[in-house]
Amino acid sequence: MSPILDWDGVLALREGGPCPPGAGPLGALFGPLLAPPRAADGCLVVGRLAQTLDGRIATASGSSQWIGGAGDILHTHRLRALCHAVVVGAGTVRHDDPRLTTRDCTGPDPVRVVLDPERRLSAGYRVFREGPPTLLVVAEDAPGGERLGEAEVVRVRRAPEGGGLDIPGMLAALSARGLWRIFVEGGGVTVSRFLAAGCLDRLHVTVAPVLLGSGIPAFTLPEAGRIADGLRFRWTVHDLAPDVLFDIALDRVRPRVCQEPAP
Repeated sequence: MSPILDWDGVLALREGGPCPPGAGPLGALFGPLLAPPRAADGCLVVGRLAQTLDGRIATASGSSQWIGGAGDILHTHRLRALCHAVVVGAGTVRHDDPRLTTRDCTGPDPVRVVLDPERRLSAGYRVFREGPPTLLVVAEDAPGGERLGEAEVVRVRRAPEGGGLDIPGMLAALSARGLWRIFVEGGGVTVSRFLAAGCLDRLHVTVAPVLLGSGIPAFTLPEAGRIADGLRFRWTVHDLAPDVLFDIALDRVRPRVCQEPAP
């Protein structure tokens, strides 16, 4: 019979997983992230969002701290500790000026990866001035030199359909650096782009007992004409009282509205 794992037991499997079956609640939640990658690019990618009951991740003005409670914050820091890299978009850096460290749990800090295709962020944000290593990922044709503050600049091609970076190309660049367990922390546009590109293995969505009635939606995808065009999936439910966490197995599937039409 497998032992019931506490957090230190899960963390010990970070490089030597997978997690054995029957390892308790933490093993059930984090075990899928400790499994070997199955995608051809050698990466295992988990996205995460915290939203209200009506699917908002922030108010219309961009205020988002804190939708989730203490349990969700701890969960987020644990995801950082288990992953080699944490990815955020430029908007998250601009609005929240996050540190993206594991200060609320034991475990190593991940490499911080900021996506800023047009290279519009200044060097004054904390991720570029202090803390663990940071990579600034920009488009191949973006201006500027090879560093922004303390961050190294990584250039990747633009997405073929426009509106951001080529996600598969970015994953290949991270994997080449030994960063293969990837945590896409936010914001909603960034997570949605990974989802639209078919580059999420799993998705963690925390739902808080909050109703806003307005604000920024969690996901942004092309318009669906029919309910059948939506993406259906399997999930497991975990208690993060007072919040609820949905662990969704996506296995790199693309939403139907993001797929190329058949010839």
